[in-house]
Amino acid sequence: MKNLKVIGMLMLVLTMVFTATACGATKEETTEATTVATTAQGETQATTEAMAKLDGQVIVDGSGTVYPLMAHIAEEYMTSVQPEVSVQVGRAGSSAGFKKFIPGETDLSDASRKIKDEEVTQLADKGMNMDENVLEIKLAYDGLTIVINKENTWAAEMTKDEIINMFLSGKYKEDDVVLWSDIRPEWPAEEITFYGPNENHGTYEFFYETILAKEPMVTTANLQQEYSTLVDLVSKDKNAIAYFGYGYYESNTDKLTAVKIDFGNGPVAPELSTIGSDLAYAPFTRLVYTYLNLDYAKEKPQVLDFAKYIVSSEGAARLASENGFAPLPESEYKAYQDKLNSLK
Repeated sequence: MKNLKVIGMLMLVLTMVFTATACGATKEETTEATTVATTAQGETQATTEAMAKLDGQVIVDGSGTVYPLMAHIAEEYMTSVQPEVSVQVGRAGSSAGFKKFIPGETDLSDASRKIKDEEVTQLADKGMNMDENVLEIKLAYDGLTIVINKENTWAAEMTKDEIINMFLSGKYKEDDVVLWSDIRPEWPAEEITFYGPNENHGTYEFFYETILAKEPMVTTANLQQEYSTLVDLVSKDKNAIAYFGYGYYESNTDKLTAVKIDFGNGPVAPELSTIGSDLAYAPFTRLVYTYLNLDYAKEKPQVLDFAKYIVSSEGAARLASENGFAPLPESEYKAYQDKLNSLK
């Protein structure tokens, strides 16, 4: 009986030891869990602060070629990131856009060609210097695309020189009434109807200055402000030929045919896989841009935030190909991110 009492007392002591140990472990675990929870709460708070809700407007205007891409970026930004910010994207044309950007009417100015020296001078006259007050942002690559009517089965492939010469004033006819048979004798003896964007557009300037080397264009060319109008005109005219950015062709492949161009090594179709500075379609490839007013970006948080989104992995890098543009290398977007993150 005495032995049973001793055994009982020993078991009671052991139980108390195990309970104390267990309680100690629970206390440590509780303390650790509390620390983790506090850390997570701090991270959440920091994230919330970093993603502070913004409001106000961001005004963008300029290139009609860049418009589909920038409008898509703006839509994604307003839907997924800052729903209280209103990003307004216009498409007046590259040159017309700079006329608004220089006097400070817009926050960003899209362009399908590089800003001109005279425009840089005009900015300087307003106290706006490149890099210091204005940031040039390269968005993506675009391929200048020559399009014809679906019923045109003879001119689906042309050489670079044939395209250039047919658009040059006086090259084939003094009155610029050029026939398809003037280009190749076996083609129809029917008048070619030339179309393109008007002088407000960077695409016109790229075509005139780079492709035609500033030689006069045929006087019979019908130049339009709206790209949708050009698509409609070419789609209804068997003898039509026009030029514009690849994106407008890609979204209208059911209405138009893109001419394959022989730059010297066989016909090349404009495609995202061929458009680039060192790819097969390089001679008709160009960069497209947006220009940011850095002073406004420093003054207006929503402008800076939207600019950061443009060059983020969710902006031009992801959406370029969805709008007919070839994205730039990731390192180029990263350089812009670093620049914008350093603004104070």
